[in-house]
Amino acid sequence: MLFDIAMLVAGLVLLVFAGDYLVKGAVGLAENLGIPALIIGLTIVAFGTSAPELFVALQSALTGVPDIATGNVVGSNIANVLLVMGLPALFSPIHANQRGLSRNVAVMMVFTVAFIWLISDGLLSRLEAGALFGGLLVFIAAQVLRARAAIEAADDDVPVDYHEEIGEAPHSAARIALFLAGGIIGLPIAAHLTVSGASGIAASFGVSEAAIGLTIVAIGTSLPELATSLAAAMRREADVALGNIIGSNIFNLAAIMGITGMVIAVPISSDIIVRDNWVMLVTSLLLAVICFGKLTTGKALGAAMLVAYGAYIVMVF
Repeated sequence: MLFDIAMLVAGLVLLVFAGDYLVKGAVGLAENLGIPALIIGLTIVAFGTSAPELFVALQSALTGVPDIATGNVVGSNIANVLLVMGLPALFSPIHANQRGLSRNVAVMMVFTVAFIWLISDGLLSRLEAGALFGGLLVFIAAQVLRARAAIEAADDDVPVDYHEEIGEAPHSAARIALFLAGGIIGLPIAAHLTVSGASGIAASFGVSEAAIGLTIVAIGTSLPELATSLAAAMRREADVALGNIIGSNIFNLAAIMGITGMVIAVPISSDIIVRDNWVMLVTSLLLAVICFGKLTTGKALGAAMLVAYGAYIVMVF
């Protein structure tokens, strides 16, 4: 039991560091190759920051514990709204007044509803996963075109500074190689430790692997987003949390489940279909109401979100 806990903790910690190394190495390489910053921010950074969850999902599905994969994605989307948004709101109000929020949250709702519908028969097939991933590629292409048009209209070619999210990237060939190797080698090891530890804990407690994926693994893989949101709240810049949450939820469903499902068809737990999918839908609708209504999430709503998340954790177990 203690060994399983140690494996899970070690896996989650290594996921964070290996994922960070992979993103910074890939960004440094892309910058050296002269790839435009706009493309780097909307593609390489977006995909790279989802790499830890992707490796966990692939490891889970390929080793016969797909409930951890699906549970991690669904649980992360729930945690992103109730925890990652709720906790920072206790320290600084979150204003839904950023440009493009309504459009992006509408896209998130489309992917959420599509995902729930596609897995309602208990299986995410390769074709269905391909449709999710294809939709993501269309969304990214539209984002790139829209961003380019906005830059040209403003006669301003200064790109969005994604370094605020990832920090400075390496640029020497040796450091880029080191960072890439650290990410490529570390992520599979971290995913193996995470999935093995989570499976062992589920067996020890006599709970389902889906429950562990929905809670412990989901919270663990959401910690980077939570840390970023809390740091922004301390700087009185918590509004950026909304965009990060929406983007993370889209990538969880379309990239992680899309790529995993294209590699191997993913069977879905009945508990996730009849309970957790609908919790995810309700939390997504809450986020949509906040964004479309341009509402402010303050201490009261933030506290209510945390209470709701605590109740959800109790319900899962």
